[in-house]
Amino acid sequence: MNIKEIPTPAYVIDEKKLRENLQILKDIEDKSGARILLAQKAYSAYQTYPLVAQYLAGATASGLYEARLAHEEFKAKGIESENHVYEPAFKDDEMEELCNICDHIVFNSISQLEHHRSVWEKAVSEKRLSVGLRINPEYSSDDSFEIYDPCSSGSRLGIRNQDMPQTLPEGVEGLHFHNLCEQGFEPLEETFLKVEKDFHRFFPQPRIDEDYDGYVYKALGYDEEEFDDTGESIDDLEALDGAAGSVEIPSGVDEEYTITNTGSRIKWINLGGGHHITREGYDRDGLVKLISYIKEKYGLDVYLEPGEAIALEAGYLVTTIMDVVETDRMPVLILDTSAACHMPDVLEMPYRPPLMHSEQPGEMNYTYRLSSRTCLAGDIIGDYSFEDEKKIGDRLYFEDMAIYSFVKNNTFNGMPLPDLALLHEDGQVEVLKHFGYEDFKGRL
Repeated sequence: MNIKEIPTPAYVIDEKKLRENLQILKDIEDKSGARILLAQKAYSAYQTYPLVAQYLAGATASGLYEARLAHEEFKAKGIESENHVYEPAFKDDEMEELCNICDHIVFNSISQLEHHRSVWEKAVSEKRLSVGLRINPEYSSDDSFEIYDPCSSGSRLGIRNQDMPQTLPEGVEGLHFHNLCEQGFEPLEETFLKVEKDFHRFFPQPRIDEDYDGYVYKALGYDEEEFDDTGESIDDLEALDGAAGSVEIPSGVDEEYTITNTGSRIKWINLGGGHHITREGYDRDGLVKLISYIKEKYGLDVYLEPGEAIALEAGYLVTTIMDVVETDRMPVLILDTSAACHMPDVLEMPYRPPLMHSEQPGEMNYTYRLSSRTCLAGDIIGDYSFEDEKKIGDRLYFEDMAIYSFVKNNTFNGMPLPDLALLHEDGQVEVLKHFGYEDFKGRL
């Protein structure tokens, strides 16, 4: 069966593109020494986990069920991988199981850390678990999406520097931050420099002579030889503050980075997700340099947990036109798929999903509004134009539908869930999962 023959609606994962993305991420791992994890909240087609495991270090979860999925589809099948989990709050009856199936647990607050200490401390003492804290770097990039910005005012996600103790709580070995969404390298670099500055008391004593000033030179793309080495170079750099975005370059940086804290130091740092590493134009060389800097200077294990980058542009949502309705504005195509049910980010963000062989309204011969067979008046996917007139029975192919689609879908109005299929590299399509009435009823 090929993609033109499968019943619709159906999500179709492109195995070839998925592998290409994984190869890019593996190259980053090999060059930098980073450990890259699959963020299951964006992509959790576990039937492809054996392929993912060939390239990545493991997976990360946003709660017990995702952690169980990673455990069952990686470790329980004998696949060597790490299993990380973070959630703003863990229920008491979840903690013991999480400690048994996960390698790393990240807590959102000191109170959560201490509330569950009696459970996780035993696993740590047996050296089968590492515990971390999520911090709030209090840095938002200019192009961040407000709905996905965990550093916005009043955020519940992560601990601000002013709320962190002077020393790491006993048993804590790592720090985790996440503040990006579909972004390039530069916001990550700026965030890390701020974290390094604000949370330096938790970092190990530097192992190499290269100092903070030196990395700023490189980060900004300047040759260090352009600056004098009189020891007053930080004053020269103040003039470049604007070039560093919103990263403040503190005066007296040598004194600022003298570590006087004698408490324990972190062993690993997780730079979170939201990195569009596999997108064309992403500064992968810059990412490798930053990770290498962290590892070489501090001897830390460095984790990244992209979700979208793993399956970026690696899937389709195939749909069929069920009717064409004339209106006072433009013809409306009634599809057997739905924004509200099958691609909810269209309404939540909102955004206009890419559609094969289409353009913006008015750019081609025929313009239509694409909608759904639900009763929700606002269940509108968007306005598109096509070269040819569209008719009942024609198929449309939405692109970039492997991410934040089937992990977020629902059965509002009793809408059937799309099948989940895999487009193999030989062009054949395998249906991985068919959903029916029992899947709808089982949710109620």
